[in-house]
Amino acid sequence: MSLAEILAATENFNPKLLIGEGGFAKVYKGTLESGMKVAVKRSDSSHGQGLREFQTEIMVLSRIQHRHLVSLVGYCDEGLEMILVYEFMEKGTLRDHLYDRKECLQNPSTETEFTWKQRLEICIGSAKGLHYLHTDPDGGIFHHDVKSTNILLDEHYVAKVADFGLSQSGMPDPDHIRMSLKGSFGYLDPEYFRTLQLTNKSDVYSFGVILLEVLCARPPIVNSKQREEINLAEWGMFWQKEGQLEKIIDPLLVGHINRKLAEKVW
Repeated sequence: MSLAEILAATENFNPKLLIGEGGFAKVYKGTLESGMKVAVKRSDSSHGQGLREFQTEIMVLSRIQHRHLVSLVGYCDEGLEMILVYEFMEKGTLRDHLYDRKECLQNPSTETEFTWKQRLEICIGSAKGLHYLHTDPDGGIFHHDVKSTNILLDEHYVAKVADFGLSQSGMPDPDHIRMSLKGSFGYLDPEYFRTLQLTNKSDVYSFGVILLEVLCARPPIVNSKQREEINLAEWGMFWQKEGQLEKIIDPLLVGHINRKLAEKVW
């Protein structure tokens, strides 16, 4: 796509259209000439980083298509600009809905759209998207950054896995191991942390952390004086051994979730 198209769609990257920011990129809501709503991810070229991630994302999203993977509409590579244009996801990220709920906690009788059934459907959809990646005929694609901010929701709360900048294609190659950790702390597979060898099991571990987030509505890493509470995965295992899962389940789910089903998710 031309830079002129993107500038028109985002009103010259109007700050009022900024909907996300992180790492070395900003994301804007845009409207193409056709009327299609899009999310425009603009890398910050001043940092001199992101070229590999930019190219990886284009290559991966150009060869895959699935109901539960976000779609790439186009990209722009003019001058110093590295811009990716995706379908717009109306309901934002999974994390937004898990943590932005002050009104619901202050008034438990308040109806919340984000029901237990919706949470399960989001998890199932995300799992289907990851399974599609892992079963790619060319040896699989490992996402490498599975987390609740990379699970996006459309207007019907259909989940789509996003952000493929750290993805790795093909079978693991022991002769070409990355010499630095990539990914997000709290979601990193301990075995990958130890060996730097990425596999599809790394994504599965990260997805398991997301399941705990959905069940407990708390971040994967928190500040705490209690060591076992800092890491969500360790905290969950601690209470599972105690046989008291209800101690850490999201208060908004109390009375709306079957214990056996919660244990199955666990």
